[in-house]
Amino acid sequence: MRAVRMVHWQAPPELTDMPVPEPGPGEVLIKVAGAGVCHSDLHVMEWPEGTLPYALPFTLGHETAGWVHSFGPGARGAGLNEGDAVLVYGPWGCGLCPPCSRGAENYCRHAAEIGAAGGGLGRDGGMSEYMLVPSPRLLVPLGDLDPHTAAPLTDAALTPYHAIKRSLHRLVPGTTAVVIGAGGLGQAAVQLLKALSPAEVVAVDLDTAKLDLAAESGADHCVLAGDDAADRVRRLSGGLGAALVLDCVGADVTMATAAAAASVESDITVVGLAGGTLPVRFGAVPWEASVSMPYWGTRPELAEVIALAAAGKLHLPVKTYPLKEAGQVYGMLQEGKVPGRAVLLPQP
Repeated sequence: MRAVRMVHWQAPPELTDMPVPEPGPGEVLIKVAGAGVCHSDLHVMEWPEGTLPYALPFTLGHETAGWVHSFGPGARGAGLNEGDAVLVYGPWGCGLCPPCSRGAENYCRHAAEIGAAGGGLGRDGGMSEYMLVPSPRLLVPLGDLDPHTAAPLTDAALTPYHAIKRSLHRLVPGTTAVVIGAGGLGQAAVQLLKALSPAEVVAVDLDTAKLDLAAESGADHCVLAGDDAADRVRRLSGGLGAALVLDCVGADVTMATAAAAASVESDITVVGLAGGTLPVRFGAVPWEASVSMPYWGTRPELAEVIALAAAGKLHLPVKTYPLKEAGQVYGMLQEGKVPGRAVLLPQP
């Protein structure tokens, strides 16, 4: 089978041939329908050796959808059958600690010992024709949704869903929520905010095409990023600022905009991985504003995301490409030319 693999640090991935894996005890083999192309993959490629505890090589792709192909010994009996459409829950923890036991493997207490964050992040992921999943607990039924385009639900939708859900108590009628960065996560965030809250939603980005797409996704206002972006947000919010600012970029400039656009008693939530910093001191953030960096989401929340998509409240803008074009797609992503989410299809 063909697979897109990280072979060297600070180098592009390579399309290679590999044998189809056989599922061992407790494992499930997935026939991949589609794998999402995420900006965090670029960070993994760019960071020098030793930054992450991952052993090379491994197959990329931490957003994966497909069908159950076969079970290893002892894996059957979890309510799944061959041919069932599933999403692969991205963070793989120990499965036994208290967070893992409640489905929050994104916060596994033994993550540092495992040496990998999940499939596509230290272990073989979904940018291949088949993917080996270590346990059926990591599979979430997809129902009638199309697995060819559903893979981004596992991160591009789950990550902002987890971040937004924890702030819903702040988003009462009359409040404003801001999404900085209208890429894959940002487009999902706009739709989720409109589906889950009564807040006015403002999208901020440097790219007018992405802002146009955010408007189509339901943003009430679109603001071009720049020195006056926070002032424009404050004017749109009646001078109060935003009760939630979700920074899907995480650079110095976007985090500064987030702090300047936030209201008193607000949440400044950073999910982007661009490596920026935000000083937290007197005068740097509004009174009683919280600054947080949530990571990914839980397995029960992924089921909730699927339910929203099945109800027609979440339509991620997806464009598909053949697996062999992975290098070109990553190049487009690096240049900011992917307005929504790209998905690689491994099957001819």
